[in-house]
Amino acid sequence: MALDYLDFDYSEDANGQPCWDAMACVSATHLPALCAEVVQLLTWAQAQFPGRQGPIDEGFDWDYELQAQTEDGQPLACSYLPHSAQLQLAPAAPTQRLQLSLTLCGSAAFGLALDDFLQP
Repeated sequence: MALDYLDFDYSEDANGQPCWDAMACVSATHLPALCAEVVQLLTWAQAQFPGRQGPIDEGFDWDYELQAQTEDGQPLACSYLPHSAQLQLAPAAPTQRLQLSLTLCGSAAFGLALDDFLQP
């Protein structure tokens, strides 16, 4: 999957748990394309690891955190709706840039699958 907006950085938490963090800040014009990337990625994860999304420390294979805010730091409600494969995002002024952050955490198997999926 070629990504135009999300650029992931890899890290590990204090317990050695792998995490991938991405952040993008876009104008309203580019927001639909950014949202489409997030939806495509999360839909892929749901399909590859069905029923396995949840807290990693409880034995699940992957989890995510999604956050949005305006460029001046005002948080916006943002959620992924897996059953309809849509991103629900609170409206903002059309002149404001929006920042979207996505963090993925997962098992070693999830990490390998994600690396393969993200290869261009």
